[in-house]
Amino acid sequence: MLSIFLLLFLSWLIVLLLLIATFDTGNGLFLQKRIGQYGLPFTIFKIRTLNLYNNRISTLGQLLRRYKLDELPQLLNILLGEMSFVGPRPDLPGYYDALQGEARNILELKPGLFSIAALKYIDEASLLRNQKHPLKYNDEIIFPDKVKMNLEYYYNRSFIGDIKILFKCVKSIFISRI
Repeated sequence: MLSIFLLLFLSWLIVLLLLIATFDTGNGLFLQKRIGQYGLPFTIFKIRTLNLYNNRISTLGQLLRRYKLDELPQLLNILLGEMSFVGPRPDLPGYYDALQGEARNILELKPGLFSIAALKYIDEASLLRNQKHPLKYNDEIIFPDKVKMNLEYYYNRSFIGDIKILFKCVKSIFISRI
């Protein structure tokens, strides 16, 4: 119900951002395969922030990423039942679907728009940019830490906990970054 309300309330903003992003990047909508609940792939919806012609983040794209506005179309993923408001962020194939042992419990959860791991790594792109070997740093440091936090969420999730995560994330995105 909340996703329907937010989509109705924010549809004008999403459409406006998609139109502006189309002129800014060459195509306003970004679609990508991600791993969802039970390890099943799904298509995630985002507003494109990379220019199709030079593969660089546009000026508008930087603003959209800073305030996570590029993620607004994921309300549609929530409406379709592919995502939830709170849960592990959906990752690219080759990460969550490759988990072994106890860590595979994460796949029982629907991926979320918000999570404690996403909050901790809210500036993940800039963190990776500052690494000599960003992919290695992601694979050896960031991803295992996210798995640990997502497992902790798996074992301790609750409605009240989800509400707290929502408020922390919204506060971090919109209040702390202004």
